[in-house]
Amino acid sequence: MTNDPIHRHISRRRLLGTAGAAGAAGLAVGGASAVAANAARDEPAALASVGAARLPFHGVHQAGIVTAPQAHGHLVAFDLAAGAGRGGAAALLRRWSAAAEAMTAGRAPAGDDQIALDAGPSSLTVTFGFGRSFFARTGLRARMPEALAPLPAFSADALDPRRGEGDLWIQIGADDPLVAFHALRVLQKQAAGTAAPRWQMNGFNRAPGATAVPRTTRNLMGQIDGTNNPKPSDPDFGQRVFVPSSGEPEWMAGGSYAVVRRIRMLLDTWDHLSVERQERVIGRRKSDGAPLSGGTETTKPDLNRIEADGRTFAIAADAHVRVAAPESNGGAAMLRRGFSYHDGFRDDGAPDAGLLFVAWQADPLTGFVPVQRKLDRGDGLSRFLRHEASGLFAVPGGAAPGEYVGQRLLEA
Repeated sequence: MTNDPIHRHISRRRLLGTAGAAGAAGLAVGGASAVAANAARDEPAALASVGAARLPFHGVHQAGIVTAPQAHGHLVAFDLAAGAGRGGAAALLRRWSAAAEAMTAGRAPAGDDQIALDAGPSSLTVTFGFGRSFFARTGLRARMPEALAPLPAFSADALDPRRGEGDLWIQIGADDPLVAFHALRVLQKQAAGTAAPRWQMNGFNRAPGATAVPRTTRNLMGQIDGTNNPKPSDPDFGQRVFVPSSGEPEWMAGGSYAVVRRIRMLLDTWDHLSVERQERVIGRRKSDGAPLSGGTETTKPDLNRIEADGRTFAIAADAHVRVAAPESNGGAAMLRRGFSYHDGFRDDGAPDAGLLFVAWQADPLTGFVPVQRKLDRGDGLSRFLRHEASGLFAVPGGAAPGEYVGQRLLEA
């Protein structure tokens, strides 16, 4: 008999089943104590540590920004009800923050419906932000950040206003889909009478443990995506992503700005390209993410390398890697932390699928805007994408214990 614990577990069950087939009298001889002992040994071991993983709600920054992307996500925007005003918004953020703090710690929030009663927090994060319209509805227009100015129009945009912007924005992430839905449901119920959902988008990433070692995720085009993201170890990471403590307005200290875009991928068109052609469009090998200029995934692309013919760039002039590179955009960079999505099929049979793009930066006018302008004009990948929804949100710094998110704005 094998010593493997799983096989021992199965063997015990088979043994008990055989004894049962031999007759109840045989089991009765052993007495209740023997049955209890077998039951104790039959307790299943924990399958994994995924459910037990906890991320703190309180901190200088809100969780869900630097946090590694979870396997399941919900992005949802709310509009305040008429007459809710500043007081209603403050009360709602107080309720939301208390519920988020409880759920991320693995505790039941007030009025819990127990959807995820038997699950751990599963790396749950809940991140809150304010849209431009929030400040007018709460009488706080004078305290609206300059960085929250409307994003410019881009030629490739085909935006649906019903699926963009909003007074309040929430990003929910968790490594278990039931935990993520539970958080969404709790917050939606707590908003009743004060704010109503404006739009919702649901996404996913690779599940923890799906690869033998941690790897950069792949998008729905099959490309490794996120290699050149700024890293917390970079000396300028903080100034690129977070508003400094001396920044304006003061209530945004430690906060960030989230640009949210629903980007549909034209997968049927993309999949008709050869792998070689796809790699030329991106500027990286599809197999391992290495730049076409040579090296491994983490090798910095050599934008000046010329092919053996002496005339052709190894990385094409319109390759996504070249056009999006910080050195092609005056050093502009942002932290991209999105989710893939698939919302079924369109009338023509094409998949309604792509990327829920979420980009974090200290100022979108020096982060997202210059990069997107460059991509809009010269990125070869743009022919295979459709930008269908957009939003910009001011995400304040994290709350200290005993505080709620946005308190420095709403109670100043």
